[in-house]
Amino acid sequence: MALTDTEQRVLEEYAARIRETIIEMLVAAGSGHTAGPLGLADIFTAFYFHILKHDPKNPAWDERDWLILSNGHTTPARYAAMAHAGYFPVEECLTLRKFGSRLQGHPERVRLPSVETTSGPLGEGLSQACGVAYAHSMDGKKNRVYCIMSDGEQEEGNTWEAVLFAGKYRLANLTAVMDRNNIQIDGMTEDVMPLEPLADKYRAFNWHVIEVNGHDLSAFIAAVDEARAIAEKPTLILAHTIPGKGIPEIEFDYHWHGKPPTKEEGKKFLQELRTMGGKIAQEYA
Repeated sequence: MALTDTEQRVLEEYAARIRETIIEMLVAAGSGHTAGPLGLADIFTAFYFHILKHDPKNPAWDERDWLILSNGHTTPARYAAMAHAGYFPVEECLTLRKFGSRLQGHPERVRLPSVETTSGPLGEGLSQACGVAYAHSMDGKKNRVYCIMSDGEQEEGNTWEAVLFAGKYRLANLTAVMDRNNIQIDGMTEDVMPLEPLADKYRAFNWHVIEVNGHDLSAFIAAVDEARAIAEKPTLILAHTIPGKGIPEIEFDYHWHGKPPTKEEGKKFLQELRTMGGKIAQEYA
């Protein structure tokens, strides 16, 4: 079902706030990843404010959807979305990467409710998601499992073992979302290790594949709806995103993959994001 104008406006406003929170937490931490989290802000907004069956007051709810983050370095986007969704105070985001904080640089399952798995080493998340989806299928549960992963980790052999497994066992309750932003820490993916044709590779492994603009909230949500309707195989949503989305001078710059903004850069970036947020408000005025 298409988003109403009101739903679209609300989601866009949440995405704008989440991007601001990402910058604030990275500046406070003095370390972390900038490009990926900004690029995933729209997708996490769609999940936490429209798609997921979840309850911030009861994170371990047995009937919840599972959201597994494989590319754990992008977790500032997840933390920001969770905070704005009510899992913990937004102010706690400023403890990112601090000693004793629940918000570690890569998410840890035992520290924060609703973080389903610990992630850091790339290439493990899809295998974990396959295990959860397979167990739910065996138990006759209706929970859906979503796995967000990077394009860079498609270079990991473990990822393709999971792709084979999901295809063999027809895990229709599993939807993987690939953040296809074309960068990794050492450069552009197609220079480091060419990945294309990604969609054809997944289709050959018995997956249903949908390609979307990862910043088009309505298109992304429609893709998830389509995935729910596929009953005989797992689905990959190949989400084309812009690393550093919202801050023109760092968009598509792989040097920002693992670099945080300085305090001065943070002030500038926040001003740019707030200007963008103001434009969103004017569009719906």
